[in-house]
Amino acid sequence: MPDYVLAGLNEAARKDLEGLMSVDTYEWQSDFARKYVGLGREEGREEGREEGVAQSVIAVLVARRFSVSDEVRERIESCSDLAVLESWVSRAVDVQSPEQLFD
Repeated sequence: MPDYVLAGLNEAARKDLEGLMSVDTYEWQSDFARKYVGLGREEGREEGREEGVAQSVIAVLVARRFSVSDEVRERIESCSDLAVLESWVSRAVDVQSPEQLFD
């Protein structure tokens, strides 16, 4: 429904309405919208946590003066299991090579 409304507005009116309905300022009225906006926010937070922990794994390896290959970096950055990533942070402190992280 909102797409139909937006399609019928001129550019100035559309920009005004989009500004009013910004996710940061607009208070969603329907349970449906609140549910899915909330789910999207939580998914974004989870992805951010995963990315942050993945970068921590790489940072520990680099701080230990390891050369992190593209393959190792890709495997770390593509992991979406937060528990695995957190275990890799601990392992990164003790491994003798970045590849041993995955053993």
